Amino acid sequence: MPSKSVSYPIELEIPESYIGNLLDFIYQKYLQPQKERFTDISRTDGGGYSSLNFVVLDESRRSRLKAEIIGIKPLKVNIEPLSETVTEEQITQVRQDVLIAVELFEEKVREATIFFAWREGEEIVPEKTSGKEKKSLNRMFLETQILLFAVFITLGLFLFYFLPPSVVLYAPIILLVIQFVFVIFSPKIIERTADWHITEGNPTIHLLEYSLPFEEHDSFRKKYPPEKIVEIKKEVYEQTIAKKGEIDCETTGQIFRRNGLECNPDNLTARKVNVYELVKRAAQKFGFPMPKIVVSNTLVPNAAASGPSPSQGVVLITTGLLAQLEEDEIDSVLGHEFGHLKGRDPLLLYGLMGSEFLFRFYVVLPFFPIIFSSLLLFLVYFWGIMTLLFFIAKFFEARADLTSAVVVGQPQVLATALEEIGFKRLLFERIPSYRIQEWISFDPHPPIYFRVNRLRKIVTPANIKHLFLQSARDVTRGFLDSL
Repeated sequence: MPSKSVSYPIELEIPESYIGNLLDFIYQKYLQPQKERFTDISRTDGGGYSSLNFVVLDESRRSRLKAEIIGIKPLKVNIEPLSETVTEEQITQVRQDVLIAVELFEEKVREATIFFAWREGEEIVPEKTSGKEKKSLNRMFLETQILLFAVFITLGLFLFYFLPPSVVLYAPIILLVIQFVFVIFSPKIIERTADWHITEGNPTIHLLEYSLPFEEHDSFRKKYPPEKIVEIKKEVYEQTIAKKGEIDCETTGQIFRRNGLECNPDNLTARKVNVYELVKRAAQKFGFPMPKIVVSNTLVPNAAASGPSPSQGVVLITTGLLAQLEEDEIDSVLGHEFGHLKGRDPLLLYGLMGSEFLFRFYVVLPFFPIIFSSLLLFLVYFWGIMTLLFFIAKFFEARADLTSAVVVGQPQVLATALEEIGFKRLLFERIPSYRIQEWISFDPHPPIYFRVNRLRKIVTPANIKHLFLQSARDVTRGFLDSL
């Protein structure tokens, strides 16, 4: 039972000049609209910084916690229990409240940010803000590849209804062979969809962000269409990286001004990330050979791994992940992805899904034809099987979290990374009905709240044994607790 005050920092992506706007946003957009949860909200200025104070109420509107957000970089948060009965879960929820509010503000800032990403010696690739089509394709071939297997299972339905009986008998085996080929060659498919291939000789991604004032955002987008922004990026590239080997903030500011854009140096940040070293460090911790590394220039933060084995793996990282997470957080996320390669999850799930596929055609169909003769019964059967298979897939995702915790040794850091990437889901998952929906959805990932809480409870990762069995127990218990 916590009885002492808790203090912790929150790293910020925004310029220091935006901290006042951040505190205003938290006050007006997050705390005030939730009057049933927060009271005594006040904003103070003094001592060279601003601060935001509020009291957290329980369901009976009793004061439980007092929180203070100090407007420095990194942001400092102090939480003080006002009762001896305050639980660790209540403190965690307040901590997540602040983090969610910060992420909501930073998302708003990103909408008014000019984002640049380059790889030395290669042409400019405009970033994608959503990339839904490519994201859907990547989800099929990356990580556990369960979506790819689900597509093949659905395709099997059409084989049953439209192919002649003599062909249907052998169709499942043929389909599984084709699917296996996709599993083996999935790294090649992912490599072809990526924007850049990272090598030891050219390991670096350059990032530059310029945060526009909110009031200039709409006018800038009207005045500078995407084609013009690409021209500016090319000029920045030619005058900085091409000549000096790195982005020069002073030169970049001059280019902005030449194109009619006032540049505030305080809002301009530049850095370069050695992606090759990040992945190499993770591979060495796992004792793996160096995998292929590809980068997708999209603002959606994501990382994933694919391949039937560690020696045939490919790792995909988005520039959004490089921009939004700190290096230790990226290390832990890569640890999760390497956990899939270590466990050979794509092959195991291929065997699981393939077994169900064969069982349906060669056992259920001959001995229980009534299921196939009734569309309603078949839909119920199909929904039940798919729900079960995706629920089992959550065991593998949970094991990848534990693998990262054990091998990389930073479960708390991975938990923070998951909170930052999945903050919107974390907010929705506070609704009990949404939590249950997440547990039974066709998504191989367990709910974010479950993954975060589980990781934060790990004190000595090295003592965890039988990772898959432990994950199966934890996922099952987490689902039952949500009912």
